Amino acid sequence: MSDAPILLAAGGTGGHLFPAEALAHALNARGVPVELVTDERALAYGGSFPARSMHCIASATPRGGSLLAKAQAVAQLAYGTAQSAGMLRKIAPRAIIGFGGYPTVPPLLAAAFLKIPTVLHESNAIMGKANRFLSGHVDSIAAGLPNLNVPPPLRGKVVVTGNPVRPAVLEAAKLPYPSFDDGAFRLLVTGGSQGARVMADIVPEAIAALPAHLRSRLRLVQQTRAEDISRVEAIYKSAGVNVEIAPFFKDLPLRIAQAHFVISRSGASTVSELAVIGRPALFVPLPHSLDGDQAANAAFIEDAGAAETVRQSNFTPAFLTPRLAALIEAPQGLAALAEAAKRVGVADAADRLADLLLDVAQRRVS
Repeated sequence: MSDAPILLAAGGTGGHLFPAEALAHALNARGVPVELVTDERALAYGGSFPARSMHCIASATPRGGSLLAKAQAVAQLAYGTAQSAGMLRKIAPRAIIGFGGYPTVPPLLAAAFLKIPTVLHESNAIMGKANRFLSGHVDSIAAGLPNLNVPPPLRGKVVVTGNPVRPAVLEAAKLPYPSFDDGAFRLLVTGGSQGARVMADIVPEAIAALPAHLRSRLRLVQQTRAEDISRVEAIYKSAGVNVEIAPFFKDLPLRIAQAHFVISRSGASTVSELAVIGRPALFVPLPHSLDGDQAANAAFIEDAGAAETVRQSNFTPAFLTPRLAALIEAPQGLAALAEAAKRVGVADAADRLADLLLDVAQRRVS
């Protein structure tokens, strides 16, 4: 049994893989072997994933498109479930945990059929469609955020563990809130993997409209899509703003820790990392995110008094410029907001989730 792995099932996006990676580190630290089942999108990422082996299973998303496309997606999921059953019989995991996305459906369904202990992790405040479909078949549901909305029949399965964060986030969380001794105001702007364009459209114009003496105090780091970089750089250069721009920052947790204030989307990973590191934020939820989950995620830190949320339709230079001006001119209250964010962060979420997973596995054995 000691060599029997825990199987992690995750879709091939960062929002699913990052918490899975954090759990893998926590399990490996306990001497528990880990294997990953995912789709082909994650294979390039998987070279650095802390698992002893990876499995690629057929899957599809039965949402949108024609009836024929939906039928083909269902057929693909059925094929993936048969694939998964064969894989599970071969590796005999002690338990399996799914982190969302349709690539988790085949292995979780097959595990439920084979009576293998199962756990779902839901990172968002509103459960995604794949997890909703699976929720009635699993032994336990781990909630990444305390305001997870589930139907009454499922509430007995829910355990709030928090969203596991990567080791780089835990390291960044050790850094104190930066002082204002040098007079600089450090602002981080990040749009996440979906829809960063609004940040490129709004933030540069808002900053350019600031008085010159406030622009000169800014130390700006902004994530911008590659196709938007040249026009964003031109605006900042004309405004004389000290800025670093890139499509992606590998050291984003460190950048968060170095910032006085963050403007961002409100994906579950972003919200959880901001809370663990402890930085105040202005959230602009993705307006077309499934079921409004990003707006619900933002409420987690907003309710703690450490963030403000604005609808994308209201996120304009006219809205943003005066808010930034007020923060730069009188930033003294931001350290208290940072502490408020940190109080609701769950730094040990990976260990809490590992505890739950191993407990579910042991309960089924006994």
